[in-house]
Amino acid sequence: MSLKNWQDLLPGGYITEAGNSKNYETGSWRTFRPVFHADKCIHCLFCWVYCPDDAVIVKEGKMQGFDYDHCKGCAICAHECPDKAQAIEMVLEHQN
Repeated sequence: MSLKNWQDLLPGGYITEAGNSKNYETGSWRTFRPVFHADKCIHCLFCWVYCPDDAVIVKEGKMQGFDYDHCKGCAICAHECPDKAQAIEMVLEHQN
């Protein structure tokens, strides 16, 4: 068995099409779910800026909630929410 060099590899590895992540619903992976408390939100949109999954729903410059089909529950949104607001709470996805 001989080793392959870089010329033998497929370009881009396993990437088949750029921008296709909306086609893959990955929300079932999460353990914790972010819960949005609209009454506490100051609409700074830090949650939207830092969300790696584009799962924060914003309309007309205001946070509306989460796209749970794509949210993986990483809690970055809750971590970035200002202390004075605490508008995002992480809760267990399934409680027995």
